[in-house]
Amino acid sequence: MSEVYATRRSRLRDRCQASGSATALISRPANVRYLAGAAPHGSVLLLGKTEDLLVCAEPPDDRPTEGRPDEALRIHTLPSAGGDPAVAAADLAAAQGGVSLAVEEHHLTVARHRAIRSVVPRLRLADLGGAVEQLRVVKDEEEISCLRIGAEIADQALGELLESILVGRTERHLALELERRLVDHGADGPAFRTSVATGPNAGRRAHRPTDRRVEEGDFLSVCLGATYRGYRCEIGRTFVIGTSPADWQIELYDLVFAAQRAGREALAPGAAYRDVDRAARQVLDSAGYAQGLPALTGHGVGLEIDEDPQLAPAAMGKLDACVPVTVEPGVHLPGRGGVRIDDTLVVRPEADGGPELLTITTKELLAL
Repeated sequence: MSEVYATRRSRLRDRCQASGSATALISRPANVRYLAGAAPHGSVLLLGKTEDLLVCAEPPDDRPTEGRPDEALRIHTLPSAGGDPAVAAADLAAAQGGVSLAVEEHHLTVARHRAIRSVVPRLRLADLGGAVEQLRVVKDEEEISCLRIGAEIADQALGELLESILVGRTERHLALELERRLVDHGADGPAFRTSVATGPNAGRRAHRPTDRRVEEGDFLSVCLGATYRGYRCEIGRTFVIGTSPADWQIELYDLVFAAQRAGREALAPGAAYRDVDRAARQVLDSAGYAQGLPALTGHGVGLEIDEDPQLAPAAMGKLDACVPVTVEPGVHLPGRGGVRIDDTLVVRPEADGGPELLTITTKELLAL
C-alpha cells in the first residue's frame, strides 16, 4: 500500500505546485487517512518541500481499525503534550525552506489559522480548497473491496434482525442490537448512527430512534451502515410488521421502489449528477409528492458517509466509473409513516455490467 499512498501524495503535490504552493498542510482526518494510511487523533500531514511528515500529538497506537501509517512516511511526534500538530507542521514547513503553504481552510478553525500565522509570519498561506476531497471521489479497487465487505456485514446484520421477534421492542433497542451485530460480524463500528423508525416515524430521513415500540401493522424503516477499514457504506429498507400490508402501504412502497430503481438505472459514467436525482425525483413528483421530498437523492460514500458527489437538483458535474454512491429516495407522510429504500452502488460502464449493487438485502415488501 505504500506505493498507493505515495502516488496519492504525488498527485496532490502536482495540484499544489500548479497553483503556486510547494508545500501543503492536510488537517481533515479523512484526508489525512487517505494520504497517509492512518489519521491518529489530532494528527496532520505535511507535504513538505524536502520530506513528507505525519505530525502527531502522541505516538500512534496500533489498533487495526484506525489504519496503519504508511511505512514510507516519517512520523514526527510532538516533544511535549498540549502542542498543536498543525502549528508544529507549519513550523517544520518553514524549516524546510518553504515560502508558501496550502492549508485546508474549510477545516482549520480561525484560532488555528491565526496560530499558524503567528508562528510562521513569513510563510504565505494559501487555500488548498477541496483538492483532496476531489481526489477521493474515484475509488481504486482496494477501496471498493472494503466497501463491498462493509456492505456484506450490513446485509448480514439486517438479515439476522429480520429473523427475530420485533413486535413490542423499541426503536432504540433495535438500533443498538443492529450496531452490536455489525461489530460482531467484523465491522470497525457503525458507519453512522443507526436509524430505526416505526409507525408514524417510518420513512423520516435521519430519524433518531425513540422508545416507541413496534406495533402490528406498522411500517418499519431501518437505515444502517458498516465501517470496514475506515470505509463506510449504507443500506435502508422498509418492511411491514405482523400483518399483510394495507393498500396504501403497498401503493406507497411500490412508488418509492420505482423511484429508487429509476435512480439506480440512471447511474452510468458520464451521467450528470442532477440527471440521476431527476430520474428518481420525477417518479415521486408525478405522483404528487413534490412537497417534503429530501434535498438530494443520494451521495458519495467512502472514508466518510457523506462525500462528493451529491446527487441533487442543482448539483454540477458528471459521474465517473468507480464512484460509489447511494440512491435513497423516500416519502414520509406526517402522522402515518412512510418508506425509504437505500442502496450503495458503484458506478460501472455498461460493458462491465452497469452499476454494481453492493447492498443486496431484498427490496421486496416483506411482512415480518
